[in-house]
Amino acid sequence: MATVHLRIGDLVWGKLGRYPPWPGKIVSPPKDLKKPRGKKCHFVKFFGTEDHAWIKVEQLKPYHAHKEEMIKINKGKRFQQAVDAVEDFLKKAKGKEQNSDGKGDSKGKKTPTKPLKILDEDDEDLSALKDPSEKPVKDDPHFHHFLLSQSEKPASSMEPISKRLKIIEEVTGSTSIQAADSTAINGSITPTDKRIGFLGLGLMGSGIVSNLLKMGHIVTVWNRTAEKCDLFIQEGARLGRTPAEVASMCDITFSCVSDPKAARDLVLGPSGVLQGIRPGKCYVEMSTVDPETITELSQVITSRGGRFLEAPVAGSQQLSNDGMLVILAAGDRTVYEDCSSCFQAMGKTSFFLGEAGNAARMMLILNMVQGSFMATIAEGLTLAQATGQSQQTFLDILCQGQMASTFVDQKCQNILQGNFKPDYYLKHIQKDLRLAISMGDMANHPTPMAAAANEVYKRAKALDQSDNDISAVYRAYIH
Repeated sequence: MATVHLRIGDLVWGKLGRYPPWPGKIVSPPKDLKKPRGKKCHFVKFFGTEDHAWIKVEQLKPYHAHKEEMIKINKGKRFQQAVDAVEDFLKKAKGKEQNSDGKGDSKGKKTPTKPLKILDEDDEDLSALKDPSEKPVKDDPHFHHFLLSQSEKPASSMEPISKRLKIIEEVTGSTSIQAADSTAINGSITPTDKRIGFLGLGLMGSGIVSNLLKMGHIVTVWNRTAEKCDLFIQEGARLGRTPAEVASMCDITFSCVSDPKAARDLVLGPSGVLQGIRPGKCYVEMSTVDPETITELSQVITSRGGRFLEAPVAGSQQLSNDGMLVILAAGDRTVYEDCSSCFQAMGKTSFFLGEAGNAARMMLILNMVQGSFMATIAEGLTLAQATGQSQQTFLDILCQGQMASTFVDQKCQNILQGNFKPDYYLKHIQKDLRLAISMGDMANHPTPMAAAANEVYKRAKALDQSDNDISAVYRAYIH
């Protein structure tokens, strides 16, 4: 996009990461929100959502000049709702001009205790045009808005962290969680002053660390392949030489690695986390592992006076980059609360599930369902082809029915395009299936569907698909 001269109050199209241009308005950021260093950008409120973001000037276009162009290339329902919100805003603004009696100027008025309050007078406030009673669109990963009403409180064992965070009080009395994204900083969330450590900069860890930094957290990073740290050092992170050093330097240390062995080695191995644990230090295991590994790590961390929390995440590389993960936490409740701003930076919501091990169990069940579902979709696509049916038509029909979802659409389109760039490694979903099946065995519970899917993923691994996306399970059916 070409660079344009814009100012506060201008309506614009703003492009955020990989998402299409979205209608918004340049507004004044909260006083305590710093502009990203080294970037010429504007703070933008997106219409039809509750999101605000710093957007580079080269990623902005004037609204009116490019309206027809944008409407032609974007046809989604959510997009149309956003455009309608802009038009409604313009009508109201025009009506105010016509009805003005010149008795004062509302510009510059602020409501300090509610910086994102819905507003119909102040052109520079961080207003939100979305009806607070509107339900969120589940399949819209970037603009998802989670509302927890007082009448929909879950049981305490699965209580989202949003219940305890005083984020934004709306007229409905609901508490709103605002999702962070790859460039947005939620001005109503104050980053913790605790020093954060992060171990493991893979597909998921990289996006998490990036969002922690953009939310203003002080982060020290370590990765087995040290070169992966360079980008984050440039973004303001500090470098730890070993896991032990990171744990000793930081108040809360997160870990996100590939499997149970890697998780154990990181804690118990040479220069491991355990050597840096002192009384009061917190360790948060975000890797998807089995409950037995979690129990072992919890015991060794707490034996040194440390505090332990498990917090595996549901999502993908893209959702990690966008700060839209779902965090499942269990263990020390006080650590969960200390991590509130971190979880806000990396995810759209989080759940506390009780004692250590419960999050691992829940995560394995979720990934078992996802892996089995992906294998079934691949089986359907290949059966359609084998019986002379159009795979694209199969997908079109599927996406108009009850199983329609962003996941199905994206994975199937990638399959049809032969694009298996990893968003979630195939080898990792197979590991999760294996662990879920083992968990079922220990509980004397049958898992025949997962067992069948596991065999298909094992065949895909034998076909050298381990480091491709989980959708590459498709190739197990065509070779």
